[in-house]
Amino acid sequence: MADAALQSPAVVSGRRAPAQAMRSEAGVAWLLAAPAVLAYLAMILLPLLAVLALAFTDYEFGARSFRWIGFANFADMASDRTFAASIRNTIVYCLFVAPLSIGIALGLAVLIEAGARGRAFWRAVFFLPVVSLTVAMATAWQYLLHPSIGPLNAVLRLVGLGTPNWLGSSDWVIVSLGFIGVWENVGFNLVLFLAGLTAIPRELYAAAEIDGARSGWSKFCLVTWPMLGPTMLFVIIITMTRSVRVFDTVQTLTQGGPNNASEVLLRTIYQEGFHYFKFGYSAAITLVFLAIVLGLMLIQTRLIDRRVHYG
Repeated sequence: MADAALQSPAVVSGRRAPAQAMRSEAGVAWLLAAPAVLAYLAMILLPLLAVLALAFTDYEFGARSFRWIGFANFADMASDRTFAASIRNTIVYCLFVAPLSIGIALGLAVLIEAGARGRAFWRAVFFLPVVSLTVAMATAWQYLLHPSIGPLNAVLRLVGLGTPNWLGSSDWVIVSLGFIGVWENVGFNLVLFLAGLTAIPRELYAAAEIDGARSGWSKFCLVTWPMLGPTMLFVIIITMTRSVRVFDTVQTLTQGGPNNASEVLLRTIYQEGFHYFKFGYSAAITLVFLAIVLGLMLIQTRLIDRRVHYG
């Protein structure tokens, strides 16, 4: 009681001051973060919740009412040939584009980084497809791959080979779109690999040479490849995600044809929602798409992250 009586109001107010200052700082922090939080809620979280709710309804655009139908939309996918074709084509496209674009980008990055001159020039050249609009480049690709007047088939005729209808044949359309996807992704992956190569300490190469690694291949296996682990993990995840969500190339060049041979998952979502106005079914396919993307990310991080060396 005596000690409590001896405490002056100034001492008590001095103890309260830090708490008030912390509350004031927290208020300022929330005020500064409010625009980002509101944007996240309005543009990401609320649309995601809307998709989650609509996926279990029969809502169609313009309808005044809708019914809760449970998992009926997901059951309809099992008998939907267009959905099955889009899943199959998306998988084939990813398996074609991702390994080629990653391998080519890594090889080019090593060659550019090893070169003494022209690094900036080659970086700009290979990054050009990334900043080019696919819609704007569609005319060029349609001309290059044209079955009768295209330069590619003209060269094939000169050497006596066949001239496929690259974008009009069910056998060749997904391969043609795959090569265009590789062309689009190599530059982006190249820049990421160049950043990873630049971050590797030069002393490690000198140490590897002292230990007997004389050839470039030995240095690559002993130093470059292990140290590129974090970059490689990031590139694989980004490339697989970009490949799964392919849309603009297909929509611009083939519209999913011929006979759904180039139909992909995102275009199916677009068609069902904005062409047939079946928003409930489109939302259900969107959830499947999100599940595939999340599954790929989890598999890649679980399997590859264990082998990654973080220096």
